[in-house]
Amino acid sequence: MFNFRLKRLGIIAGLSLSLAAAGCGQEDTDDTASASDGADEASTNVSEEMEYTITGVEPGAGQTETTDNAIAAYESLAGWEQESASTAAMLTELGEAIENEEPIIVTGWSPHYKFAKYDLKYLEDPKGMFGEEEHITTIVRKGLKDDMPNAHTILDRIHLELSAMESAMLKAQEMNFEYEKVAQQWVDDNTETVAEWTEGVEPVDGTSIELATTQWDDALFTANVAKIVLEQQGFNVTLTPVDPAILFEAIATGDADASLSPWMPATHGAFYAKYEDDFEDLGANLEGAKIGVVVPSYMDIDSIEDLEPKE
Repeated sequence: MFNFRLKRLGIIAGLSLSLAAAGCGQEDTDDTASASDGADEASTNVSEEMEYTITGVEPGAGQTETTDNAIAAYESLAGWEQESASTAAMLTELGEAIENEEPIIVTGWSPHYKFAKYDLKYLEDPKGMFGEEEHITTIVRKGLKDDMPNAHTILDRIHLELSAMESAMLKAQEMNFEYEKVAQQWVDDNTETVAEWTEGVEPVDGTSIELATTQWDDALFTANVAKIVLEQQGFNVTLTPVDPAILFEAIATGDADASLSPWMPATHGAFYAKYEDDFEDLGANLEGAKIGVVVPSYMDIDSIEDLEPKE
């Protein structure tokens, strides 16, 4: 029923200083100032090497707007620009920079396979422009617990670790993003975890259930894991990728039964607030999600404020 509704609605995610002990007097002050000048110079040089540019993703992405807002808010980013093209282009530039051990700063989010593939770190965001750490939550239509108590129990129990998610996403990237195959392999390799999710749950005989998902990589992996586990318990599962706005409306109106995709409290917060009286939130299925700006760990900076404005 949801698939038909979709056609009507339309589907369109410094340098550390070491000072000598007591008794150094004025000479210490001079040395400290000199070292401080050296740190500023190093920071300026790395900013200049990066041509005062943050490598971003698609121009219309929400994170692109957030990064532009951060550039406007931080004095250390005065004169900087965001180079927006595509996620694929960003990842290509990141990989090339790491291969040559060159400085680069990119927009980033977790979970993502790049954190399993490379040694990366988020720059601290003292102004909080990128928001607090998020979680990915499971929402279900009202009445699902009464109609399908077994499915409700399984969905309520599904929880994934961030590192496991990113490792699976890297495997998906290596397998041309065949998430159903990667999810099946994860389920096969984690039988004890799956057994905990399904403990005491009686199998059903072909009961139909529809899961709505965003088309983000993390969401597709989690949704396929849930699909496989539910199918092992006898459910007939339909998995439907949709735009976030449609996803929330579908759960709220009962056109879909559940979703494991919403990022909270910020990313999908507006949609959540619009419909929160019309669905049930089962809680986080993954914690530690976040967005920000990211650099390779070999770079000797830790905060956005370690960067230097363009002269």
